Amino acid sequence: MPKYSTGGGDGGDDGDACELCGRETTSLQRANVAGARLLVCSNCRPHDDARRGSGADSGGTGGGSRGGAGPDDTSDDSSSRSREVAKKQAQVYDAATGDSSHWEEEGTNYEDDRLPYLVSGYGERAATARQATDLTVGDLAEELGVDPDDLRAIEEGRAATADVGGSVVRAVADRLDVELVDE
Repeated sequence: MPKYSTGGGDGGDDGDACELCGRETTSLQRANVAGARLLVCSNCRPHDDARRGSGADSGGTGGGSRGGAGPDDTSDDSSSRSREVAKKQAQVYDAATGDSSHWEEEGTNYEDDRLPYLVSGYGERAATARQATDLTVGDLAEELGVDPDDLRAIEEGRAATADVGGSVVRAVADRLDVELVDE
């Protein structure tokens, strides 16, 4: 099984293993793989970023594609690259998900208000039942404490696409005494 480096090993000792594939060998060389400095075997050596970037063997120093970085510079260069990669990944994640404080504070529970299976023609049933009680959409929404747009979505048969919660559908069904849920 591969082990992962903290950058402390220098290879060459008996019993060392490739940090990429786990192969045990006494012939390991230093390589930069995806921003990490690893001790790798000859089979994994082609994965060395410096080797691929410069088209020549870097001799394990990692300086081939770093624009003049010498053996003493590679640990700083590699760690700064790793920090930069982590920073960019965090920015991409934050941009994609927006503010996560809501989820950190309240957690997630996707089972709380799942939309149940609805009967065929549930929208028409709901509209007919509401009209029979002489309630407007606004009146019913106010009475139930729900968004009038959710009630319109139910009556138009688009509860699923409008992300109406199951609790709203059940409240409408209970108040209007109509079967909307197929249980």
